[in-house]
Amino acid sequence: MAVIERPDVDALLNGELGDWLREQAVVRDAAREKSNSRFVLSAFLVLPLAAFLLFGPALDGQLKLWIIMGTGAVAAWWSYLPRAKAVKETKEGINIALAQALGLDYQHDIEPGLGFERAQHFKMVPGFQRSSFEDLWSGEVGGRRFTLHEAHLQQKRQSGKNSHYVTVFRGPVMTLTFDRQFHATTLVERAKRHKKFGFFGEKDSLGVAGLDLQKADMVHPRFEDEFTVYTTDQVEARYLVHPSYVERLIALEEAFSGKKVRALFHQGELTIVLETSNMFESGNIDAGRDREMIETCIEQFMSMADLAASLNEPARG
Repeated sequence: MAVIERPDVDALLNGELGDWLREQAVVRDAAREKSNSRFVLSAFLVLPLAAFLLFGPALDGQLKLWIIMGTGAVAAWWSYLPRAKAVKETKEGINIALAQALGLDYQHDIEPGLGFERAQHFKMVPGFQRSSFEDLWSGEVGGRRFTLHEAHLQQKRQSGKNSHYVTVFRGPVMTLTFDRQFHATTLVERAKRHKKFGFFGEKDSLGVAGLDLQKADMVHPRFEDEFTVYTTDQVEARYLVHPSYVERLIALEEAFSGKKVRALFHQGELTIVLETSNMFESGNIDAGRDREMIETCIEQFMSMADLAASLNEPARG
C-alpha cells in the first residue's frame, strides 16, 4: 500500500482554497458579531427571568432550577448557532480541498458504513443509546480501497428521576483492503480487555458475530504483554499479525494521544478502531488560525494513513 503524498499547505493557500478562505473570513466575522449580539440579548432575557423565578412565585425549587437551566441552555444554543454554522462551513471547505489534494472524497455529515457495522458486530466499540458520525474520507490509496470516519457514541445514565448521556467512545474507524490474502477472521485487541468471569485472567474464546474466536498463542512474549489475538485460524493469525505490529499499533495510539487500539482482519479487509479526542477540526471562527488548523488536520490524516500503510505491509521473515 503506497504512502500518499502530503498536500502542500502553501500551494493550497495560494490557490482556490486561499481565495475562498479570504471570502469566508468576512462570513465568519459577521457570524461572530451576530453570535455576540445574541449572547447579550439572551442575558437581558434570561437573567430577569431567573431573578423572577427565584424570588417570585412559590414553585418547587427544583422546578425553578430546571426552568432556569433549560432556558439558559436554549439561549446559549441559539446564540452560538451562527458561529457554529460558519465554523462548519469553513471546516467542510478546507477538508474538501484537502481530500481533492489527496485524491480522495470527503463528506462531513454521514451515516455509518460497513467498517462501523463490523466494529459493532465484533464488539470493538461499546454499546450505546445515542450516536453521531462525521468526517468521512474515502477512495483509493495505493490502489487499495480506503475509508475513514469518526464516531461519537454515548450511553444513557440514570440517577434517580434524572438521566444524562455520557461519552463511551469517540474516535476514528478505518477500513482498508488488505494486501495479504486471508480467509479466517482475526481480532487484535489490547490485552485483558475480555476478562473471565470473576476477573481472573482472560477469556480463552469469544463468541462474536456468529463466530467462535479462539485465543491465539502468538509466541512472541512482548506481543502477548500488550495485545491479545482471537481468531478462527491459529496459523493464519500468526501469519497476519507479525511481531512488529506491537510497535506499529502503539505508534498509532501515540500519534493521536489515543488508546485502546483494536484491529480486525475480516473478509479481505482490515478494520482499525482507535479512541481519541475529536479529529479533523480544520475550521475555526478566527481566520488567523486557518494555516495552523490546516496543518494540524493534514498531520492527523497523514499520520493515520502512513501508519495504516505500515500495518498493511507484507510480513517480513
